[in-house]
Amino acid sequence: MGRDLLAALGVVVIWGLNFVAMKYSLRDFTPFQLGTLRYVFAVLPLMLFVKRPTLSWRWLVPAGLAQFGQFGLLFVALQIGMTAALASVLMQTQVFFTTLLGVVLLHERLSGPLRAGLALAAIGLGCFAANFVGGGATGGITLASLVLNLFAAAMWAASNIVARRAQRASPGYDPLQFVVWMSLVPILPFAVMAWLFDPPALRWQWTHASLGAWAGVAYLGWFATVVAYALWTSLLKRHPANRVAPFSLGVPIIGLAAGMLTLGERVSAWQWAGSGCVVAALAVVMFGGRMAARWFGSAIPSRG
Repeated sequence: MGRDLLAALGVVVIWGLNFVAMKYSLRDFTPFQLGTLRYVFAVLPLMLFVKRPTLSWRWLVPAGLAQFGQFGLLFVALQIGMTAALASVLMQTQVFFTTLLGVVLLHERLSGPLRAGLALAAIGLGCFAANFVGGGATGGITLASLVLNLFAAAMWAASNIVARRAQRASPGYDPLQFVVWMSLVPILPFAVMAWLFDPPALRWQWTHASLGAWAGVAYLGWFATVVAYALWTSLLKRHPANRVAPFSLGVPIIGLAAGMLTLGERVSAWQWAGSGCVVAALAVVMFGGRMAARWFGSAIPSRG
């Protein structure tokens, strides 16, 4: 049990620091170069040892394209003004986008805690939007970076929906095989986008990147993608999801602290309020059902 707790905390730290690694690597790489290299590192050398999953490319390709959209948008957002601290919070809105897509595409039910969580998340986004009343960049981020970050979270949600439908089609597929082979898909579109949209003077700047920037790429590809995902999956295999999932609440906390301490980022009062609402919304979604059942269950007198 102690080892599993350490594994869960390790995943939280790895994913929380993930955004700092992105921000740091973007000093030497363009967003599309970073996307290309991230997935090259995620694929190599594991592809030589990990078998192709039993899933068809019908599922691998959409999942990979969703990843391309997610990180392409996120890397651009980080480059044009989004801070690592706030990106770690805003990406957690994928929970609510996943919920909405699940209702529309998978005909899943919208429970009471999910409704309350969505309402809190909407208030939180309103707090972020309050920074931009009157226009311009406020509190260290730009409106364009905020919008792109939210679209990136929506693409993460789309990836989740693909994974759920893949699970229905092939319940026994191996998640590690899935993530390694799916990582092949984004490499080509990222490389094409880099060639088409990066200024000619920057197309080969990756060859002059610092050792620290390359370390950031390795961290994103090997640790944030492969190691953390493998640990998380192993925890889900040994413990109920409702005991593992709450640890993800620690990701924005680590992300906020890391962004402020390592990059000197500042968080405005409105952004603190928005972050608090988003984290509270996640807590309501994860714990609200159990708390309501316990409270109302104890409030109803037993029949004897």
